[in-house]
Order: sequence, then C-alpha cells, then structure tokens
Amino acid sequence: MGSLKDELLKGIWHAFTALDLDHSGKVSKSQLKGIFLTQGLNLCLLHWQGDSSPLSHLGSPCCSLMACILWTALQRVLSHNLCTVLKVPHDPVALEEHFRDDDEGPVSNQGYMPYLNKFILEKVQDNFDKIEFNRMCWTLCVKKNLTKNPLFITEEDAFKIWVIFNFLSEDKYPLIIVPEEIEYLLKKLTEAMGVSWQQEQFENYKINFDDSKDGLSAWELIELVGNGQFSKGMDRQTVSMAINEVFNELILDVLKQGYMIKKGHRRKNWTERWFVLKPNIISYYVSEDLKDKKGDILLDENCCVESLPDKDGKKCLFLIKCFDKTFEISASDKKKKQEWIQAIHSTIHLLKLGSPPPHKEARQRRKELRKKLLAEQEELERQMKELQIANENKQQELEAVRKKLEEAASRAAEEEKKRLQTQVELQARFSTELEREKLIRQQMEEQVAQKSSELEQYLQRVRELEDMYLKLQEALEDERQARQDEETVRKLQARLLEEESSKRAELEKWHLEQQQAIQTTEAEKQELENQRVIKEQALQEALEQLQQLELERKQALEQYEGVKKKLEMAAKMTKSWKDKVAHHEGLIRLIEPGSKNAHLITNWGPAAFTQAELEERQKSWKEKKTTE
Repeated sequence: MGSLKDELLKGIWHAFTALDLDHSGKVSKSQLKGIFLTQGLNLCLLHWQGDSSPLSHLGSPCCSLMACILWTALQRVLSHNLCTVLKVPHDPVALEEHFRDDDEGPVSNQGYMPYLNKFILEKVQDNFDKIEFNRMCWTLCVKKNLTKNPLFITEEDAFKIWVIFNFLSEDKYPLIIVPEEIEYLLKKLTEAMGVSWQQEQFENYKINFDDSKDGLSAWELIELVGNGQFSKGMDRQTVSMAINEVFNELILDVLKQGYMIKKGHRRKNWTERWFVLKPNIISYYVSEDLKDKKGDILLDENCCVESLPDKDGKKCLFLIKCFDKTFEISASDKKKKQEWIQAIHSTIHLLKLGSPPPHKEARQRRKELRKKLLAEQEELERQMKELQIANENKQQELEAVRKKLEEAASRAAEEEKKRLQTQVELQARFSTELEREKLIRQQMEEQVAQKSSELEQYLQRVRELEDMYLKLQEALEDERQARQDEETVRKLQARLLEEESSKRAELEKWHLEQQQAIQTTEAEKQELENQRVIKEQALQEALEQLQQLELERKQALEQYEGVKKKLEMAAKMTKSWKDKVAHHEGLIRLIEPGSKNAHLITNWGPAAFTQAELEERQKSWKEKKTTE
C-alpha cells in the first residue's frame, strides 16, 4: 500500500506544482479543489495561471461572491472526481469538516497532505485505472510545463515518458530522475528500436550535465527524448513504437506480447489471437489494438507450461495447465515457442516466490544500491567533517601552545646560554649512547642473521626428511604392490610395515612438533633449541631403526627375488597346471633356510615354518586380537 500511495503522490505533486504560480510552495484553495475537475473546469483554471494570483481579478463584491460559490462547488467536484477516479467512497462531511469556511488563505503542500492521506489515499485499493488517473494529472500540468520547441515525439508519447518518469524518479521532492535511471531508460528505448547502445555518446552527455543538479525533471526528460539526440536515424513511428513497448513493460507490467494461434474449448477450432502476458494473467484479444478482449488465462503458483509435439497439422505447440482449464497454443516458430514457454515459466516461478515483476525488482535494487552509496557518502562526509573539526581544534590548541612557547621564549632569553651548554652536553651524551646503541644493534643483527642461518639449515634438514619420507612412501607403495603378487611374502613383511608405519607416525609427529617449534617467539628459542637437540637425537635413533627396518625389508626383497627366479626356472622346466596356477595366483611361498627341526610338508613342498613356530605365531596373533 505504501508504494501505491507514493506512486499516486507523484502525479498529484505535478498537478499541485503546476498551480503554484509564484513558486512559493502554496496554492489557493480554489485551484487545489479543482485539480481533478472535468476538462472544462481544467481549462478555466489554466486560464487563471496567466495572472499573478489565481483570483486577483475578482475584486468586486460580485466577483467575491462568485469566488465563494465557485469555492463550494470546487470542493465537492474535487472530492467527487478524485474519489470516482480512485474508486473510494466519497465522504463530503469529512471534506467540509477539514476545510471549513473560516479557514482562509492559500494551502501548502504540507497542509493538503493530511486530508489527502487520511480521507482518500488510505482508502485506495489497487482496483482503479492508473492510466486514467495519470491522464487527469497530466492534463493539468502539461500546458504549463511542456516545452514550446517542436519535439520529435507526439504528445501521447510525451505522456508515456512522463508516466515512466514518475515510475523511475526518486522518492523525494522535487521529483528528479538520476543519471543512472536516465541511462537505464535510454538503453531500454535503444534496445526496443533495434539499434546498438552508444555508451560513449551518453558519457559525453553526462560530462556536459549540469553539476548543480542531481538529475532531470520530467519535462527535461521529455525534451531529452523528444529532441532525437539518442535516436538519430530513426523515424517517428519507430521511436513511438519503442516508447510504447517500454511503457507497456514498465508501467502496464507487460512481460511479453505477440500473435499466436489458440485452440478453442468448445468448437476445437484454431484462431489467431493477440496474447499479452502480465505478472498473474495472460489476456488474449482479437488484434493488437486491445479493443476486443476474448478471454483471460489466470496464472497462479499451481499452473505449469509444457511443450507438445506437432499434431493435427499444427507446429510449435505448447500447453498451459491451470486449475480448471487447459490451453493449447501454437507459436509461429520454434524460437517464439521457446520464448513464450520461458516467459510463462518465469512468471509462474515469480508467483511461487511472491516476487514482484523483474523490472520492479530491478528498480528497487537500484534504489537500494543508491541509498546505500548515499549513506556511505554521507558517513564519509560526516567523518570528514569530524576530522575537519578535530583538525580545527588541534590548530587552535597548537596556536595556544605556540603563544605559550613565545611567552616562555621571551622569559627564557636570559637562560639561553645555560640551556645551550646543557644541550651540548646532552648531545655529546646522546652521541655516545647512540654509538653504543648502533654497536649493540649491529651485534643483534649479526645474532639474528646467525639464528636465521641456523633456522634455514634446520628447515633444509626438515625438507630433506620430507623428501626422504616421500621417497619412503613411494618405496612402500611398490612394496605393497609386490606383496599383493605373493601372499606369503606379504604376511612375512606385515610386521615390518606395521613397525615402519608406527615409526613413520612418530616421524610425522616429531616433524609437526618441529614446525610448531619454528613458529615460537625469540624469547623461547633457547628452550626450543634444547628440545630440538633432544628430538633430533630421538629422530636419529628412529632413522637408525628405520634403516634397520629398511635393511630387513631389503633382505626380505632379496629372498623374494630368489623365490621369483626359482619360480621362473620352474615355469620353464614344467608346464603343469599346478605350477601355472601357483604362479598367477601368487601361491608360491618364499623358501628360506629353516631350522633343523622338522618342517611342515604341504602340496608344494616344505613349509617356511616349523609346527612349533606356527603355533607360537598363532598364539601371538590371538593375544593381539583379544587385546584389540
């Protein structure tokens, strides 16, 4: 409701200012009451505008009596016509009570607004003809404000530009349209005319823009569009069609329109209609002049649109499903079909979200962005003002200090020699202290450089350990692949890998602790250095253990290679299926020198363990399993 009231107030403001002849911000009651008169009374009021005062020529008692009679009639006509246009109930008693006969003198905009808001605008619903309302306001203000220079556009196009101005103008008075909205409107008109937008031309226009103004008035905007500066090479009909297209989109909320063929519900015949898509309805007419309306398709969040295959000799078909009806429509080509489907789908999606039409939402976003930038600019100006005030205060303080210093200097003229001598001594002392500080600083820099060198060496060792760790990971990956080929060798190396993983985890832990130790403060360096020595010893021990594990792993790999060579020799000597299966499935076990005790005998020969060793290993496995 607030946005509707703001929209109505813009048109009423134009009418009010049109009657403000002396630019005082006030209008005589007779003029104010006649804002929404019929055409004849409007002409009468416009005739009065040539005088310095609307009723200055009514000097005789007879004329005064006529003015009083006209006053009473105008009150009732205004109330009646305004309520009729806006479709609100008329309350003549409230009108008489608000504007009593003893309330003499002109009425200001602030004085008229309370009555307008309380008794009329508060009752307005969105069910009246906005175009008719705008035409009534336009009729009153056009003759006074429209330029006398010949324009490239018609008066009807000028009216549409005026309505678009009210839509895009800022919500403050006097109404203006800022350069960003001017650029938006000119871009829309250029696109509607089918030509490319000349950004450089608009930038040149902005350079010549009056810096004393924040934007253009409605009449300046009409003159800008009407002088053809941004529509050179276009004929009047093309410009008029572009203005009408932009007017339909921004003011009438027409999202899309065009000819399509619709299938009837009763006779099932196909008839060409002019379709107009709005945020919640699709209306279809006999032709594009919109005189003969044939029906509406009411859209809500439950509607949907679907594409249909060609049938019955009709192509580019699609279907609109509503709650109680289904509409089959044929577009002229595939591109138009896709455009309509997309437009209707977007409209239904906006209904589901409860969002306004795209152009209104975009306008609101642009206004919010400008408000945000304005608020930031005001905040910056406020801070600059505070800084300026603080600077002025500092200047005053400095000026006071300077005066005090001058007074002190005059009083201290006799002691200048003593101070000079003291200053020389202090300078000598300061020079000595400065030399000592330089020496100390040089020593500190050398120590810092030495510490940095040691730290760099330490980091280099850490990086070497990381490289070694990565190489170890690669070797372990190769080892894992080899263990997959030979099941028996993998079991033998499982213990080694488990120990190696634990050691690697310890290495990673120590590595992380060393990295954290590097990031400590300079005050903790000595303590961290001691810890680092201890950890390096532990790391060295871990590396020795790791090397031992590596040696054991190499020995296991050598045994594995020996087994592999034996398997290759066995494969060459025999072609039996048992040897092939053992080779492919990795069942050949590593043969190692066993103990002198009796070995287990399997299908493939002596086992790698004795019965006692196997029982001992099984026992240790069970203990580990129970502990886990």
